[in-house]
Amino acid sequence: MISFKGTLQKLGKSVILQLPDSASKQLPSRGQVSVAGTINGHEFTYVIEPDGTFGHWLKLNSPVLKALGLQVGDKVSLQIEPTKKWPEPTIPADFSRALSKAPAHIQDLWEDITPMARWEWVRWINSTNVVPTRERRVEVSIAKMQSGKRRPCCFNLASCTDPELSKSGKLIHPAEIK
Repeated sequence: MISFKGTLQKLGKSVILQLPDSASKQLPSRGQVSVAGTINGHEFTYVIEPDGTFGHWLKLNSPVLKALGLQVGDKVSLQIEPTKKWPEPTIPADFSRALSKAPAHIQDLWEDITPMARWEWVRWINSTNVVPTRERRVEVSIAKMQSGKRRPCCFNLASCTDPELSKSGKLIHPAEIK
């Protein structure tokens, strides 16, 4: 079990918790890691994101903050443990439409790959807000699966891919957000 304390920070429109280096170093990967644990004693399962500098962070959405009674600036205590059980990712609407229109063998492949692999596809598609680039990534994803690929290729899994919170593959500092 990895135990640490941190402070919730505002980063753009998001509330994040950056893991201390000592906690990140105990994780099995520099990329995304599925963890189970507690935050202030409340159980959760979460996929922790890489920050592009060999560390990790997690974004806490409004319902979670509200349920836990947390806000920016609060100090929290976490205990986490890597788990092999990955939650299902939220599939973006554009990719979901493309998958539903794809031939049955692509839909079967999607169902056959691991949740971790599905997270990689979703993460690659979500890593851009540029509409033509995103449309192309959806098309390329379907084409790659058509040829039997189970994961996106040539994708740095240790980079920070949230387009609102990263620059050049690294989690940006709160002062850098306009």
